[in-house]
Amino acid sequence: MGSRVVAIIPARYESTRLPGKPLADINGQPMIRRVYERAQQADGVDRVLVATDDARIAAAVKDFGGEVAMTSSAHRTGTDRIAEVACDLDAEIVVNVQGDLPLLDPAMVAAAVAPLRAESGVPMATIKTAIRDDEEFRNPNVVKVVCDRDDFALYFSRSPLPYRRDGAASDVLRYKHIGLYVYRRDFLLTFARLAQTPLEQTEQLEQLRALEWGFRIKVVEVATASIEVDTARDLERARALIAAGA
Repeated sequence: MGSRVVAIIPARYESTRLPGKPLADINGQPMIRRVYERAQQADGVDRVLVATDDARIAAAVKDFGGEVAMTSSAHRTGTDRIAEVACDLDAEIVVNVQGDLPLLDPAMVAAAVAPLRAESGVPMATIKTAIRDDEEFRNPNVVKVVCDRDDFALYFSRSPLPYRRDGAASDVLRYKHIGLYVYRRDFLLTFARLAQTPLEQTEQLEQLRALEWGFRIKVVEVATASIEVDTARDLERARALIAAGA
């Protein structure tokens, strides 16, 4: 019997704003190692591996004793990359852990996995955290999510969501989506084969494909978000936080 829960970290070398990002040095360790080791600490995760098409990343992962799977270089998205790896995995649940989260909280991974363990009918889950800042709420790089009464996603958007018609400055209902996904393996393979959808293409948000095809996404609230490293400034911030013991 294979591992029940496998976390896969998709990693590519090219990055528009920070080339070679997975190998960026953070206080003596490449970023991909910090993400890998934090994912390993998550309760219920049986196995962690990196999915990449780049020999430099693969070598770095092997150097610290991590597991790596080489993939095609033709993938458009990280989801396509992990789906290729999942095809050959004997696993029930697959976690897509973004490779730019060197301060990943292992508890976030466990929280996202929990709904698939508890409810057999949930094909996919992700996480959200409350937005307290108006600038963040208006920022198109911050994805917002609204959910139904059972915490299933209704919609994701780069626009402020929901719109407050009365103009009040309340932070009630304002949630940031965090791009950590958990899939049942069989659903992941189905999802990767589905044609892209109009809303997905308009917002450039891959998770909308699942909603447009009629699949439900459970959304779990967590207390805070982990810093994402997209720019050199983010990288410096991560270095400072880790140096301070984060």
